[in-house]
Amino acid sequence: MSEVLERYFAAMRAHDWPALAETLAEDVHRTGPYLDHIHGRQAYVDFLARVISPLRNYALDVARIRAIQGGGAIAELSESMDRDGARRTYPEVLLFAFDAQGRIARVEVFIQSPPA
Repeated sequence: MSEVLERYFAAMRAHDWPALAETLAEDVHRTGPYLDHIHGRQAYVDFLARVISPLRNYALDVARIRAIQGGGAIAELSESMDRDGARRTYPEVLLFAFDAQGRIARVEVFIQSPPA
């Protein structure tokens, strides 16, 4: 579990979308912070590439990964980027579930946003 998440986050940092795809189950399901849903490996990879690739000076810092009962994991992290002339950092918690082969089968994203 921890190894697949380390590979997932490393691939995201490097914008290595084929490597990221290798960490995902074919039928992965992502629920985003706005209750947006993405189903399927390629749809999820395409989504991340479309969202992350254009971000200026993107950084992803993982504070910790914890196993949870039932075989899932929680990752506490922050994503930072330059936006509107300033550095922005967004603390997040991601909830993961895995398939029988140890690939990521579900991702749920919870983001904390600074006030407007």
